[in-house]
Amino acid sequence: MVALIVIMMLLLAWALIAGRLARYSVTAPLALLAAGTLLTAGPNPVFIFDIPYAEAEHVVEVILAILLFTDATEVPGGILGREPRLTLRLLLIALPLSLLLAWLFGVVLFDISNLWLIAVIAAIVMPVDLAPAIAFVRDRRIPERLRQALNAESGLNDGIIAPVFLFCLAAATVAGDDALAEAAIDAVPALAVALVVGAGVGIAAARILHRSLSAGWTQPSALRLGVLTLPLLAYAVAVLAGGNGFVAAFVAGVFFEPEARRLPHDALHLVEDVGGLLSLAMWFIFGTIVNETLAGGFITWQVVVYVVLALTVARMLPVAVSLVGTDVSARDRLFLGWVGPRGVASLVFGLLAFLDLSDADGRFVLTVTVVTVVASIVVHGLSTGIVAGYYGRTRQPAPASDSDSVPS
Repeated sequence: MVALIVIMMLLLAWALIAGRLARYSVTAPLALLAAGTLLTAGPNPVFIFDIPYAEAEHVVEVILAILLFTDATEVPGGILGREPRLTLRLLLIALPLSLLLAWLFGVVLFDISNLWLIAVIAAIVMPVDLAPAIAFVRDRRIPERLRQALNAESGLNDGIIAPVFLFCLAAATVAGDDALAEAAIDAVPALAVALVVGAGVGIAAARILHRSLSAGWTQPSALRLGVLTLPLLAYAVAVLAGGNGFVAAFVAGVFFEPEARRLPHDALHLVEDVGGLLSLAMWFIFGTIVNETLAGGFITWQVVVYVVLALTVARMLPVAVSLVGTDVSARDRLFLGWVGPRGVASLVFGLLAFLDLSDADGRFVLTVTVVTVVASIVVHGLSTGIVAGYYGRTRQPAPASDSDSVPS
């Protein structure tokens, strides 16, 4: 109970001084992570969190389902944004190349015979989450085209990587070619079920909610509550039907977004706020995992080098390659390649892998996850002001746009 009070007090404090801290590129994830790490550090910490990992699995699954849903609904200008060709290049060229490079770096650096385990790590460290560096899409000094491209990419790539991660995780835990083939065969109907369930929930719910509101049967506040149920409904129905719950939640958001345009503009606010609140609480508790990783001596030079490569080369080179032949300048390509913060998706994937893998493999994967996320939050979060300032000195500020969206 004391821990709950402290977390709520920290969130209240953040709500009071968020504008001030934003001037110094201090984001909410960075602030909550720092607080959680400091308050749970040392031999006599202020708080001791005995994290029940088995039970926590369900919590992180719920958080990821909500975030995947909201990510799919908050891209302006349609599911691929206002620059669909640019978005497709980032998703269909840069993202697969990034996963491949991250896998190759792992093969070279890690003494691991299970290549599927390295694939799991690659799928964990590559999803982009703008929340740890949200100023990149809020700062008008950065060209709107780049901000919109980042927003669209971050809203879609974790939903695309989720089934890849789950398949690689299943493959890493099975033994023998027959078991792997069976896992691959099972993945196809699970994906099909998820697509059907997600599309059905997204389309039907949006139409029903709109008709109910038009007929005067409901109110805006109740409507927002109804929207909050959708990612959890899609997730639960898909799992019950033998499908992939994460994909179902994401697809529900994809199909809900076009229909939701006929709903009040604040229809998604509650589900976005709940997802954000759960994420921030998780950042605070994540501080305990950071301390456990530091105290356990699990961090090696190979892990550090791998994380550096994952945050730089494995992201920047594929982005540059994917944009060859476009009118995106070299400087803007460098910007899009640099801005690849890792956040909640990587953290949730890492925790799920930790729970499903053996003790040694799970601990190693979690260590890579922790180092990647912490390094990204610090480096990407604190670099937003520098990058925005550079653009501000070389470009005219972009006009404010009501269509700019804020990622979760």
